[in-house]
Amino acid sequence: MSEELKKERLYIIILAAIQVAHILDFVIMMPLGPMFMRTFHITPVAFSTLVSAYTFSAGIVGFLGALYADHFDRKKFLLFNFTGFIIGTFLCARAWDFSSLLSGRIIAGAFGGILNASVLSLVADLIPFERRGRAMGVVMSAFSISSILGVPTGLYIANQLNWHWSFYFICLVSLVFWLMSLLILPSVKQANKPRGFVDNLQNFKKIILQKDYWHGFFLTSMLGFSIFMIIPFISPYMVRNVGVAEKDLPLIYLIGGLCTIVSARVIGQLCDKLGSFTMFKRVAIISLFPVLMLTNLPPVPLWCALACTTVFTMFGSGRFIPAMTMVSAVVKPEDRGTFMSLENSLRQLSSGLSSQLAGLIIGMSVSGRLTHYSWLGFLSVFCTLTAILIAYHLKNKFQFR
Repeated sequence: MSEELKKERLYIIILAAIQVAHILDFVIMMPLGPMFMRTFHITPVAFSTLVSAYTFSAGIVGFLGALYADHFDRKKFLLFNFTGFIIGTFLCARAWDFSSLLSGRIIAGAFGGILNASVLSLVADLIPFERRGRAMGVVMSAFSISSILGVPTGLYIANQLNWHWSFYFICLVSLVFWLMSLLILPSVKQANKPRGFVDNLQNFKKIILQKDYWHGFFLTSMLGFSIFMIIPFISPYMVRNVGVAEKDLPLIYLIGGLCTIVSARVIGQLCDKLGSFTMFKRVAIISLFPVLMLTNLPPVPLWCALACTTVFTMFGSGRFIPAMTMVSAVVKPEDRGTFMSLENSLRQLSSGLSSQLAGLIIGMSVSGRLTHYSWLGFLSVFCTLTAILIAYHLKNKFQFR
């Protein structure tokens, strides 16, 4: 292996580690859902507000970050937002009621969203396009790593101590990854000359007026909308409707994560080999079946529930790998930071809107069972089919395989 490839591999590992930290902060909310609903005596709508607060905050603040994303050294910009994210997560750990936890989620999301965009920008900056699909696969497998290691550990800590210590655990992990980023990641200085606020607004306007960029925005936003109306209510649905015990919830994330970390690498490799559009179309179509199975699942044995959630996780998250590979090739290098910040903002806003809409659609029967979850499945299928049509347009415009 050449020295260049060794460096690329090390950078990818560090960037994936950063993703693990902030994705863990987001996904830990899902399995803790039954605990929060019981502790705070809140409804599904209130719980969906806790989940969507992070994504709404990330989306709104991301627009401000987009004004300066191509203005600073990428590494310094990343470390700044990582610091803010750690502070927000610490405030979640110190929360004492629903309102204080909601405030902590808003602060963590404000920095976590821009942090995600910074990571994806660095992947595109440091990894050539011919190897970028595999790199995206590794970085996006952070969701799986968080599920395998972080979520079961966080749930164990919450069950043994309390939910506050789950967030303290995330803070500790984040501090370790922050130091790794500081010591290992290279600086990526921008060729753009420093601009004033008005000039940044003009550059921002130039980017948002490019129609090709908006097709990329719509693609990932539609994917985010389609999946995040399902994810927040998996744990409550499994407990209340399917009959899975709360103590068995970590298995959903452990087994799903183990399988997804393998599938993400395979999808990334096939993306480089067969083409990003080809893989996106195949994975997106396959993902429709577990969505419909999961949202219509009756009481079943534990192994059957785990099989359904695992396949859903593998293909639901796997769609983003070829999608982000296509999107990263649409943008010009000098616009990449601003574009990725905007893409992340719109995706986060669509995810937050999706989660909030799901909370309004989901109901609860007198017996405590969730109702209308199947409606979300049908809506998710429609959004996925729309995303495939958008990807087809990008394929024709940019000649993606």
